[in-house]
Amino acid sequence: MAMELGLMVEPQVGGSYARLRELAVWAENQGLDAFARSDHYLDMERSAPSTDALTTLGGLAEATDAIQLVVLVTPLTFRHPAVIAKAAATLDEMTGGRFALGVGTGWMQGEHDMFGMDLPELGERFDRLYETLSYLRAAFGTNEGFAGKHYNLAPIDVLPRPLNVPIVVGGGGMKKTPSYAGRFADEYNMFVTDSETLERRLDVMRTAEATAGRDPGSVKVSFVGPAVVAATDDEYAALLTDRGSKRDMSASEYEAFLIEKNVPRGTPDQAVAVVSDLENMGIGRFYLQEYSHLDDVDTEALTPLFKTLRG
Repeated sequence: MAMELGLMVEPQVGGSYARLRELAVWAENQGLDAFARSDHYLDMERSAPSTDALTTLGGLAEATDAIQLVVLVTPLTFRHPAVIAKAAATLDEMTGGRFALGVGTGWMQGEHDMFGMDLPELGERFDRLYETLSYLRAAFGTNEGFAGKHYNLAPIDVLPRPLNVPIVVGGGGMKKTPSYAGRFADEYNMFVTDSETLERRLDVMRTAEATAGRDPGSVKVSFVGPAVVAATDDEYAALLTDRGSKRDMSASEYEAFLIEKNVPRGTPDQAVAVVSDLENMGIGRFYLQEYSHLDDVDTEALTPLFKTLRG
């Protein structure tokens, strides 16, 4: 099966809902499998025009027909699990089963401080993530309810019951995140990483998957990150120089970083080979991340890039 491809944008950097809708429609017209957006209110500590993730996805449900719409990922610190569950069920109905719910611990301290939201210590956030995922599974169909330290759900029939809300567990942890993904998730998402780290995480995830009695391979594994691809060697070298300088790296240092992190790179043939390697490592979907103001997302450049990644 060919690698699934998605576009991920970061509206907290800035951009209107109208532009977000344009990009989602463009992604669908390109035949991409998924269109994803982040869920942040600030770009680190910088304030920019930033729309609410779940609200905008409701609008995108009406603007698109086929593409999966994904939040990568909603911090559990933003919303009670009951609110997340109800929003997800509503989006599931609005999209006809095309919404995927990413959930994470939350991490941006400045964002929470400036908006007056609590960001508990990491250990508590992971406890809350486990309970949130348990709560969501109960709300989505077990009717058994859930009783935890932080959250509780009575054994009631929570309606409307979603037709299909894949749960995405995202994060960079080495133990709890992959363990929770194996137990609860339909998709396990992480930023591009080195092969050793990937395999260690997948070992934990697969063990948890088996312990939970799930079929092997139940969890799709996805990467999110850049792709550095150019038509010729000279153009690729220029890209390395330009993008490396933005990270205070030389072109060779930046390329070494791309190689280490398994980023699709090089000329088209080279990039296709990297995608094939990712598939062999168990990656089923790649989200191309555009970390820029939505108005600066260059769809003319992305069109041949996605064509290349398709192979």
